[in-house]
Amino acid sequence: MIKIEVQELNNDIKQVKLIGRLDIQGTGDVELSFAAHTASKKEKVIVDLSELDFLASIGIRLLLVNAKAQDHRGGKLVLLNPKPLVDDVLKMTGINVLIPIYTDISLATDYLKSIDSE
Repeated sequence: MIKIEVQELNNDIKQVKLIGRLDIQGTGDVELSFAAHTASKKEKVIVDLSELDFLASIGIRLLLVNAKAQDHRGGKLVLLNPKPLVDDVLKMTGINVLIPIYTDISLATDYLKSIDSE
């Protein structure tokens, strides 16, 4: 089972928190909602993974597809606070090269705010 919590932060940044497991069932359950919150329009998005317990390849695809869609719209998606096992999967698959990963929300928000000045 998986759950999504969405919160608007200061500076026009949206935080989307994934809670549970991004396995085949979890990914199927949240795919449309996650895309609507992270890639439907140009935004700055932090995906909080601090309560994500498991990440399968289909979940990696979900993150990558929506990060790329956000990039194409001129926005940016970053990942925040993955648990050690999830972080290992992200690094093993090279996702950390394609999607920035932060362990501190202030660093993530500073990065997203800096995009306006580029």
